This record gives sequence, structure tokens and C-alpha cells, in this order.
Amino acid sequence: MDKRWNILETDANKVAALHAELKIHPVLCQVLVQRQIETFNQAKEFFRPQITDLLDPWLMKDMDKAVERIFEAFSNNEKILVYGDYDVDGTTSVACMYQFLQKIYHRHLLDFYIPHRHREGYGVSQLGVEFARENGYTLIISLDCGIKSVTLIEYARSLGIDFIVCDHHLPDATLPPAVAILNPKQVDCPYPYKELCGCGVGFKLITAISQHLGLPEEDYYCYLDLVATAIAADIVPMTRENRVLAYYGLKKVNEKPNNGIHALIHLSAVKRPLLINNLVFMIAPRVNAAGRMDDAKKAVQMFIARTYEEALTYAEMLHSDNSERKETDSSITEEALAIIEKDEILVNRKSTVVFQSHWHKGVVGIVASRLIEKYYRPTVVLTQSGEVVSGSARSVSGFNLYEAIHACREHLLGYGGHFAAAGMTLLPEQVPLFSAKFEEIVSATIQPKHLVPEINIDAIVALKDLNPIFFKILKQMEPFGPGNMKPIFIASNVVDSGYSRIVKEMHIRFSLKQDNVLMGGIGFNLADKFPIVHSGKPFDILFTLDENEWNGEKSLQMKVIDLRESMASRQLTGVSSQKPSDLYASGSDF
Repeated sequence: MDKRWNILETDANKVAALHAELKIHPVLCQVLVQRQIETFNQAKEFFRPQITDLLDPWLMKDMDKAVERIFEAFSNNEKILVYGDYDVDGTTSVACMYQFLQKIYHRHLLDFYIPHRHREGYGVSQLGVEFARENGYTLIISLDCGIKSVTLIEYARSLGIDFIVCDHHLPDATLPPAVAILNPKQVDCPYPYKELCGCGVGFKLITAISQHLGLPEEDYYCYLDLVATAIAADIVPMTRENRVLAYYGLKKVNEKPNNGIHALIHLSAVKRPLLINNLVFMIAPRVNAAGRMDDAKKAVQMFIARTYEEALTYAEMLHSDNSERKETDSSITEEALAIIEKDEILVNRKSTVVFQSHWHKGVVGIVASRLIEKYYRPTVVLTQSGEVVSGSARSVSGFNLYEAIHACREHLLGYGGHFAAAGMTLLPEQVPLFSAKFEEIVSATIQPKHLVPEINIDAIVALKDLNPIFFKILKQMEPFGPGNMKPIFIASNVVDSGYSRIVKEMHIRFSLKQDNVLMGGIGFNLADKFPIVHSGKPFDILFTLDENEWNGEKSLQMKVIDLRESMASRQLTGVSSQKPSDLYASGSDF
């Protein structure tokens, strides 16, 4: 699939001013300015995150009420239930809070609850509230959920059960009647940083309780590896406080991880030091698989295990769930692609809606993402649960999926979500009507450019600039994530040295030359573009810069993302002497 290449705009004056202060390569200054790092002090804070930069938890609205209610529960020997969602953010949140409360309160008065994804669905559930009532719990601390559970929290209150809601999702106009709501996204919450994940909000509550008790910092910093895992998995911005939490959380992951994380590292066979990507692609899928395929409670049991051996037992269950998940989503994806490909009308639509009653509910969201890799357009994958059809939807960059589904509400029993992802339920007879209406809405509102995947390019660079010093500074920009993505560079007018080749029939092992500078790289799933490489003509490449280790020797290599025949009329001599507008329209598609 062809992609749009878009060079990001950068203020040249700001880049020059930062270069004068930092004395590092202008390309790196360009990348920093794109991340709103424009002064020496901002760069120092970015490159050298300090644990002391973490914000005061007492700045969060209702923090005093939450701590007061918890200590009231302690005084009255009340039973406390720690309640969380079934994904990585929810299970890590519960593990942190439950372990912490065990340190300072009676263990027999504590328990945790994770709703079953398929029987109860997302968030605070009727079954969860009934569990609390039947077992005498009078305080529920909900983590990564609860902000939209107005009716159920009202019902719990009528039963004499109080809620403390720790959430990070966008609140509605009507808030639940909890004794305290900790959520920086509340319009009147003065907490300066709004982008914490659910586990991050829970960590702030733990911090406040610890400070109230005068506990040492280690009593709450010990959970930073779980917080970092949640930040990575929930794809929240890797900026400011999240960056500090992730930076020190990764440190703990690599030095003294939680027993559950340690066990998953072993089973996924990933080498240390781990980066955020390892948490995203190796650790998170195994944790999420528990809720997708079975019961996420065992993910919490793994994280709270007192010994490595006990954690490994649960980790092996998660590992098995993940293997089953991969097989399931692969087979459903193949089946869904076959349905589309044999129907010319479906192939040529601007949206995708596919439905089979036997598909596994736990993986339909993943399948929707897989279909977008083939057909880049808003996608809904539906299956049947009892008498009701349910499904997940995924969007493409720039298109408001939630609004499109909202416009189809006459055919739905219920729906929820946000700009990029959503879920819905409907009756079986409504599926064809919903599919037609969704296509009508998407066709009428989506812009043609949104149907072509876009790659944002941070900077133009010459191969001669890519040296160990450049890479060392680049690495210090980690951890990468939204708001601080791994920089993507463009090198123009490169040519094959004669030694590039296809490997494993799918990938290209590059050996490239530009201005007599040689450099190697790897391009995954780019074999179909090898004729461009092999033609002998100049071409342009998009890549990230990595380090390759072979037989104990380390060398820089490019991880090539895309390539095309060269559009430039001359070779580059480096970004310091040429602006993006010399070659392409900066900030525009080409």
C-alpha cells in the first residue's frame, strides 16, 4: 500500500537558537523543537528526567477526600474492594493498590475484583457491585474505570457502599456520586498534568497515602515498573510526568522488576535492557490476552505473586492465552479478508463492516486493526453473543470514528468509544442496515487523504551525519511514545551499493550509498519494493536509526520503513545547509 510522506514543519529560527545553546547536530535540534523543547533548560529537563519532577499528588481534586475516606475505613475496620478494568492499565492499577494496602491494612479485610470481559463488559459492573454487597465491602476503590458509571455507583451508594473513583477517561457532564473522584481531566481539577493513565492516577493516591503516613519513598516508588507498563500499553502521551514515570519505571524493569514482569520477560525471551517498545509488544499483549481469552484476574495474581516461581505459574497461563489469541485473531483475519476479497462491492467501499456469529469476541478489535493494514479505512468487526451482536471498530488517522457511529445510532442498542476506537451492540437483523448506514456516513464525510496512510517525517538527514555521537544523543530521547515518537528520517538520492538483497522472501537487507558513504539497514515486509533498489537509480528512504549487535560487535543500522524512486533533483548535503522546502513542500503531502 502506498503511503503519504509528510515532512513536519519546524521553525528554523527556533532550531538555530537551540543549536546555539546545545551545540548538537541541527537535525537533533529540529527533532527537539518539534517536541516543544526550545531552550537549554527544557532540554536539560527532557534529557535528564528527575524523580523530584513528579507533581504533588495533593494538587489533584478530591485527593484529600479520598485519603480521608480510606483512613476512615481503616479506623472502622471496613472491608475494602480494589476494582479495576481487565486490560493492562486496569490490572497493573489493581496490583499496585492491592499490594500497597496489604502493607498498611488488615489483609483479611481486602480483596480485588476484575470484571470478566465477556460476561460483564468494561467498567463497573452490576455483578461487581453485587459481589461487594454479598461480601460486606463498604468501600470500593475503582481504578481505570468508574467515571461514567453514574447509575451503578448510585445503586452502590443506596446499598451503603462508597466509591473512590480513580480514572483518566474523559468525564461526562454528569459525574458519578462517589465520595471522591480522582481524574485530572475533570474541568475543575487543578492538577497541572492531564495525561496520566489509570495506573498513574492510582499511583498518585498511593503516594498521597504514603506521605500522609510518613512512609519512605521506596514504599511507593517500588511500583514504578507496573506504572511504566501501563503507560506503555495504554498509549498515553510520553510527555512531562508520564515521561518521568516511564523513565524510572523502565529503570526498575531492568534492575529489579516485579516478579510478574520478570516472569514475562523470561517467557518472551527478550533481552535486557528493555525499552518501551518491549513493554508494548512483548509484555502488554500477554497481559491483555488473559482478559481477551479467559479471565484477567490471573494477571493481577501474577503481578502480586510473592515469589518468582508463583509468578511464573501465572505468567505461563498468560503466555498460553497469548498463543491462543494469536492463532484466533490470525484465523479470523484470514476469514474476514476472504469475505471482503470475494465481494467486489465490499472491496470498493470506503468502510469495512464484517460479521460472523462464531468469531471470538475477545479479538475482534485486533482483527479490525489487522484489516486496516490491508484496507486502510474505518473498520467494524462484529460477532454474536447470545441474542445480541457486538463488535469493535477502529479508525484511520484523522477520521472521527465515534461521530460516524453516533450517526448510525438508530440501528444500535448501545455504543461508546472515542475518536479512534469504539464498541457497539445491536440486534442481528440490524447488521445489514448498520453496515449500509455506516458506509453512507463514511463516504459522505471522509476526506480522500484519510484513506491513504500517512508517515510523518521528522527531518531530512545525510548518511554521513549518522555517527555514534548522533545515535548516543538520539537514544537519550527515550522513552519514546505519543508526543515523543521515535524520530523518522528521510535520506534522499541513495543508491544500492550492489549488495542489498531479499531475505526470507519478505524483507530487504540494505547496503546503501550516498556521497560515497556506505550504510546498512533492514526493511521488513518491503520485498515487493526491491525492484526500486535493484534498478540502479537513486531512491529516497524513510527510516529510524537503530543499533545492531552481531558477534559482540555493535554497529548503526537503518530500520527502513518505506522507499520510493527519488523525487529530488540533487543529492543532499545535510539538513544544516538545506531546508525541507528545498526539496519538498514542508508540512504538505507528497
